[in-house]
Amino acid sequence: MRSLLEDRLIHQCLDIVLEPVKQAAHLGIMLPDPLGYKRYCFTPIVSYIADTPEVAMLATVGGKTSPLTMAMYKQFRDPFWHEPRTASTTLAQLAVVKLKVDPSDIKAYLREAQQFRLNGVHEPFWRNAALCCPSIFLTLEILHYLHKFFWDHDVKWCLQIVGDAEIDFRLSVLQPTAGFRHFKGGISKLKQVTGRVHRDVQRYIIGIIAGAAPREILCAIRALMDFRYRVQSYLIDDDDLQQISAVLDEFHRHKQAVLDFGAHRGKGSRIIDNWYIPKLELMQSFVPSIRNVGVAIQWTADVTEHAHVTEIKTPAEASNNHNYDPQICRYLDHSEKCRMFELATSLAESNAASHGIMQGGLTAEESDLDGDEDTTCIKGVGLAWPITNYFSIATSLASKGPGSIPLPLRSFTANGTVINLSYDPSLRRTNIDDVAEKFGLPDLCVALAHYLHCEQTYGSSYSHPIGGHRCGTSYPALPFTEVLVWFKVRLQNTAVHHAAEVLPAHTLHCSPPCDTWTLGRYDAAIFNADNSAAWPVDGLKGM
Repeated sequence: MRSLLEDRLIHQCLDIVLEPVKQAAHLGIMLPDPLGYKRYCFTPIVSYIADTPEVAMLATVGGKTSPLTMAMYKQFRDPFWHEPRTASTTLAQLAVVKLKVDPSDIKAYLREAQQFRLNGVHEPFWRNAALCCPSIFLTLEILHYLHKFFWDHDVKWCLQIVGDAEIDFRLSVLQPTAGFRHFKGGISKLKQVTGRVHRDVQRYIIGIIAGAAPREILCAIRALMDFRYRVQSYLIDDDDLQQISAVLDEFHRHKQAVLDFGAHRGKGSRIIDNWYIPKLELMQSFVPSIRNVGVAIQWTADVTEHAHVTEIKTPAEASNNHNYDPQICRYLDHSEKCRMFELATSLAESNAASHGIMQGGLTAEESDLDGDEDTTCIKGVGLAWPITNYFSIATSLASKGPGSIPLPLRSFTANGTVINLSYDPSLRRTNIDDVAEKFGLPDLCVALAHYLHCEQTYGSSYSHPIGGHRCGTSYPALPFTEVLVWFKVRLQNTAVHHAAEVLPAHTLHCSPPCDTWTLGRYDAAIFNADNSAAWPVDGLKGM
């Protein structure tokens, strides 16, 4: 009864808080647009971001029932989308229950509501909202419905099939990569993991279990991973929706192998031979949800979940561990006043120095970086770390005349990717033979001679082959005996769907052979070596 009363109270609170929104949805409201013109607007509820238990509570359904469709727990394994649970359907069921039992008789009302698999809430907050249907505005978000599902199920299946020790060992021997977490201690003993850890493990899981898990299991896990990455796309068209549905169907074709190998287990290693998983059934609703309210990545709980840190945990650390509530409120109040003061002073300084502002929000003095830096974001209060635009740097260097820039070039473009080297090399003016011996490259001199020969013969537009052994010594002698060596390189691309959006640069590291790593250590990258092929249209063609 306490749980039911809590649910009713939440709906009553939402009913009060959202009353102005409901009135605006019914009658309309005048709102200014970005140009300052008044517009007659209506405000339907578009999205409510919540996890699975809260979504069920908001949809007024009971346990083991889908909040978005008419499916019950025995139908969660079905490889198709069930009929949606619309507002009219739920309200009609509630009307029938009210005719039989008075809602104030809580126990009797709950028993009658359970006949329709409802939770006993008699007045949902959305009952009188215009253009409002819980099957639409209860949007599926990435953190709980995809990443949490991965950790609770995919990872557990892999640990059961491959073994805790084997997976931990395979993760521990992976080469650390800059920008990616390295699980040197494995993942089997991790506790209280966050969504960031879920994302990090997803990057490795397919390669980790390959060769150890049965093919059917590997296909099932890979299909789910493909589903997750496709759903997180920022632009999704009808073809993408078909591919999303296809990979989900592929998982359903292979999912029986998970049960056959006894990988699906509950508490105490109890083998589970069913698919009564609510999040599995909700995956079928991603495609209809994307069609109704847009891409799923915009409805993310990452911001609200992170608010637990910024609004509660961080202020609590500044307290004396007594009377948390008033101290947290006082901390937030002081922080807001400081932030508003900083914003006001920044605006005042900006107006005073407006005559020195240049494109990109940088003053003339700040923008003069001798071609080494160029940022794509404006300096201001509360902005993230600026993204260095190596594309503009490379373009600027290429347009300058000979003798006006330092050589060799540290930033240059190749097939839509910018390659940037730091100003100081890791090895200065080192003999070629010493470099060949240090890195184990016996054909280094021949490869350099072959490169210069092709440049002189075919011009700079020639696509040099990557890798392979260079045979023969008929090339002319090298015009130099020393080289500069860099142990790291930055690579920068633009967004797939927005070519004008510059992405943060990735750093690739390498180190020469040593006693511990006899073959050295190298980060890997896939490059397009064919000018006639383009990513992602042509897939891995020309790579």
